Amino acid sequence: MSVWIQAQQLQGEALRQMQSLYGQHFPIEVRHYLSQWIESQAWDSIDLENPQDEYRAQRLLETLIQELQKKADHLMGEDVFVLKLKLGNYATQLKNTYDRCPLELVRSIKHILYHEQRLIREATNPSSPVGLLDSMSQKHLQINQTFEELRLMTQDTENELRKLQHTQEYFIIQYQESLRIQAQLAQLAQLSPQDQNRILREQSLQQKRTSLEGWLQREAQTLQQYRLDLAEKHQKTLQLLRKLQTIILDDELIQWKRRQQLAGNGGQSEGGLDVLQSWCEKLAETIWQNRQQIRRAEHQRQQLPIPGPVEELLTELNATITDVISALVTSTFIIEKQPPQVLKTQTKFAATVRLLVGGKLNVHMNPPQVKATIISEQQAKALLKNENTRNDSSGEILNNCCVMEYHQATGTLSANFRNMSLKRIKRSDRRGAESVTEEKFTILFESQFSVGGNELVFQVKTLSLPVVVIVHGSQDNNATATVLWDNAFAEPGRVPFVVPDKVLWPQLCEALNMKFKAEVQSNRGLSEENLVFLAQKAFSSSAIHSDDYSNMTISWSQFNRESLPGRNFTFWQWFDGVMELTKKHLKPHWNDGAILGFVNKQQAQDMLLSKPNGTFLLRFSDSEIGGITIAWVADNPNKAGERMVWNLLPYTTKDFSIRSLADRISDLNHLLYLYPDRPKDDVFSKYYTPPLSKAVDGYVKPQIKQVVPEFATASSDGASASSTYMDPATSPAVCHQAQYPLYPQKEDARGQEKGEV
Repeated sequence: MSVWIQAQQLQGEALRQMQSLYGQHFPIEVRHYLSQWIESQAWDSIDLENPQDEYRAQRLLETLIQELQKKADHLMGEDVFVLKLKLGNYATQLKNTYDRCPLELVRSIKHILYHEQRLIREATNPSSPVGLLDSMSQKHLQINQTFEELRLMTQDTENELRKLQHTQEYFIIQYQESLRIQAQLAQLAQLSPQDQNRILREQSLQQKRTSLEGWLQREAQTLQQYRLDLAEKHQKTLQLLRKLQTIILDDELIQWKRRQQLAGNGGQSEGGLDVLQSWCEKLAETIWQNRQQIRRAEHQRQQLPIPGPVEELLTELNATITDVISALVTSTFIIEKQPPQVLKTQTKFAATVRLLVGGKLNVHMNPPQVKATIISEQQAKALLKNENTRNDSSGEILNNCCVMEYHQATGTLSANFRNMSLKRIKRSDRRGAESVTEEKFTILFESQFSVGGNELVFQVKTLSLPVVVIVHGSQDNNATATVLWDNAFAEPGRVPFVVPDKVLWPQLCEALNMKFKAEVQSNRGLSEENLVFLAQKAFSSSAIHSDDYSNMTISWSQFNRESLPGRNFTFWQWFDGVMELTKKHLKPHWNDGAILGFVNKQQAQDMLLSKPNGTFLLRFSDSEIGGITIAWVADNPNKAGERMVWNLLPYTTKDFSIRSLADRISDLNHLLYLYPDRPKDDVFSKYYTPPLSKAVDGYVKPQIKQVVPEFATASSDGASASSTYMDPATSPAVCHQAQYPLYPQKEDARGQEKGEV
């Protein structure tokens, strides 16, 4: 259904608001009779601030007028005579109104369509507050409205400045006339006092001079008031400019940077910079227009000095506008693509730096060079305090200089470092228990350029997200922990690179879930039960409700400095091992919900003992990093009529590189039902490796199959508890053959669960 058909169904206040969108600038009859044509045009593809799009706008205006005239010509019947005249008049009216400014037509139609759609959405969602638009859309709307207000204010001061200039030029002409009269009077004074011509001429000139001087005094006061009024208008414009710039730079851009940082932990992409760049370019254009106006006003004041407060006001305005544009330029020099936050020496890496206002300020006419340097946390702190760091660095980066390039199609000015490499790193003295993988560095990007014909010279600098430098792959998981903690808990505007030592457990849960989903590339994140399991592991607790942990804090030491009780690895190292294993070998099974994973031995036993023999589940090993084990329920060979839970030695990446999990489960005939009651073939058969083909050229291909000796004779009929599962004489102890062993069992079937797998 077209927008216009829906708009006609609006009622009450919404209908009134819709009608108020139309008027002499765009009659509602034109909207009605050309609704289909209007809604089929790509109005949003036209940039109102781009003069190059004016030709497209002109073509749209011409086509609209042709369509309107065509519609009028095709109207038939006795009752449409007046309407035909009206549509013809509207065609002429629109041509006269927009022929010299076709972009204004586009602006009007975009405004109308936007608000029609908004009113329709509000009407179809009555439960929503006024402005059903989400907060983001509302904010963007406010920003665009403020830009429109600034455009009108800037246009107003431009008109006032021209008016002032014309008034001043006329004043100067009259002032020159006054000087000419003064010179004539001086010449007459040299004639004889009795000269009748002198007397008559002097009287006439004296009258003119008196009248002119009175006019000049009054006009000087008027000029001074004009200047004062203009300066006050510029003050208001700058106040609004500063307010809008704060919203864009301190809110929107900072939020984009925060999203970029969270994306390093697997959060949603920070999104493109096109909208931000368009706002920053509009800011730059508006600031520059006002700066030029203030400079012209200063030039006019110098041409015709009139004592008063305007001189001080103009000096203040000039300083303010320079501060505003400096803040804009330095803040919009940003890192579009961050360097890797775990940075290995002697390894190629890339980064992209972008200047959001580069195209608008014509910086690309003399492309600047950007230099990259690695500095320590302490050097970064000193840099932000404007302390002299004497160009210190903490290492040597190869290929660390790049010239910014302007991309005409996108209007972006950026430097793309493609082949940087960290040749060496200089570490600082570490504090206490801090390891090398807890030491943070940053890449400093800096450049210098001028704008406005060298009127203003800018030195710009920006720091990358914290970087942890490693020299060996074995350091990667601990370095990743440092990066994850920093990305998750850094506060905007912090001193580099301060993060809290303790955070609430739910905060860490959010970060772990984000990281897990990103690493495993799965929409199935960590459930509440999974997070309770992780809390039990992190805090060595037996509490089983998530609320028990909601107010607990976890420290960095608990996260990745102190080993878990009875283990030689930390909480993070264990969790990272689970992620790596799942990402490389278990992703489809995790997505299918086939892996419970985060279940301890006691929980597994309690769950399985209530199920038929042959029921099994998959859980991550407690005792080994990056291990997963199969637990299943079967008869206890040492006690007739009693059942017990068995645990297979954990599989690791090495095992799955030989034979997949699905094939291993297929090999074990005593595994029948995936917990709670899903036949295993229903879950895993689609992942089984197809049977080997027949012999070729007389050769038969060998086949690897997994065997658990105690269950090698197991029947495929898992419903019975017969001795076919295993030889009663066989010990349930670990098998030392090459086949996969079981974990040691204790005499008491339940007691065996006290050990951990």
